[in-house]
Amino acid sequence: MEISKTNRLSLVEQVVFQIESLIESGTWLVGSKIPPELELMQQFDVSRNTLREAIRALVHAGLLQTKQGSGTYVCSSSVLGAALERRIQKANLLEILEVRHALEREAAQLAAIRRNQENIARIQEILKACEKAAEQNDRKAYVKADIELHKEIVEASHNGILIDLYKHMTSSLQSSIQNLTKMTTHTDFHIGIHQELVEAIVKQNADQAIAVVNEYITQFKEALM
Repeated sequence: MEISKTNRLSLVEQVVFQIESLIESGTWLVGSKIPPELELMQQFDVSRNTLREAIRALVHAGLLQTKQGSGTYVCSSSVLGAALERRIQKANLLEILEVRHALEREAAQLAAIRRNQENIARIQEILKACEKAAEQNDRKAYVKADIELHKEIVEASHNGILIDLYKHMTSSLQSSIQNLTKMTTHTDFHIGIHQELVEAIVKQNADQAIAVVNEYITQFKEALM
């Protein structure tokens, strides 16, 4: 069997890889402006043309955004995130809800099996924030806490790929939750459901956790329809 030789990365590809690493590690945060061109040329030890070609590639990939007269900014934390965001923008609310169902159902099941004491403490803390926002009828605070609760449950799954997928869908999920909560008469409608979900995860009842996710997604779909 003939094995093909590994191609060496070009200078442009090397710069792209280094910039991706800076973004994914959090050294360059989403929303921040990247350093000046001259500084980056010196940092990467490349020519202006090489750097500009790498920047163009990352703009095309969706990680960077160039604003005329202002500079270049980080607009996504990874290539995966940028690709998902572009795809999600083309989806309708029902499609997003169906994806939420798949991800959150699996996350709830794994969280019930794998959660640790740190996960439990954090989940319960965020649940209290949900309850407080509902009591005050503060929809904005409720949506924020709701998203954080589901993110923490996904974190408790301890599945890196699932965590990354969910993290990159957060903005679209937030939009879907905002739209769905507007369709219900009472903001605290979901609090009982969330309490049941957290209880199932704490008690490591995976079947119950799945059942709760199925229940609230079904209610969301009925509200949407």
